[in-house]
Amino acid sequence: MKLSEILKICSENETADFRYSVVCGSTESQVTGITSDSRKMQDGYAFVCIKGAVSDGHKYIDQIKDKASVIVVLDGEYEAKDCKAAVVSTDNTRLALALMSAAFFDYPAKKLKTIGITGTKGKTTTTFMIRDILEKCNIKAGLIGTNETIIGDVHIPSKNTTPESFLIQKYFSQMVEAGCSCVVMEVSSQALMLNRTAGILFDIGVFTNIEPDHIGPNEHASFEEYLECKAKLFS
Repeated sequence: MKLSEILKICSENETADFRYSVVCGSTESQVTGITSDSRKMQDGYAFVCIKGAVSDGHKYIDQIKDKASVIVVLDGEYEAKDCKAAVVSTDNTRLALALMSAAFFDYPAKKLKTIGITGTKGKTTTTFMIRDILEKCNIKAGLIGTNETIIGDVHIPSKNTTPESFLIQKYFSQMVEAGCSCVVMEVSSQALMLNRTAGILFDIGVFTNIEPDHIGPNEHASFEEYLECKAKLFS
């Protein structure tokens, strides 16, 4: 898929305001994959620089620039020089990763009935209960959650309650291919805060409860912020 096509689709997304500028290079290059992990880079991939609590993707540009078809950077964080890849600048690279991933896989969420479940406690139990009910009604449903992702007969152990956005879209695409008509997934407040589910307009949202948990320097600054992030599922 051409970079120009991906960027056009992202800028027209109905669920998010995505703005970007092309710093250098051609947008007619083909994008063969997308990652924010320099260790997973392959020729033709789009590399999206994520600035996290532990690492900053901008530090790895020199390692991957000869493989990348496009590098997505935060505004003002990278001065393009001696770079063969196209460089795209935006004020929110996490949003860019989510929207580009959805576009790359041709918006698989639109081909599924999507049920998102958030809350301090009970997400995992509720997710499995709803999937079991659907399956017993002969509705083939995928699942994404704290313990595992289920796609047909395939069970994949989870690293996070809600995976990174590219992985979500990849799983959704595989669910469509496997004949699923529905997906039930846990949606954590961290995932909502970090735009992992950006570009997905859930058909059904479920709110279990909220308690003053997950408040701290590496999670949420306050209970008010925690509640605000949870509420994003419904907007």
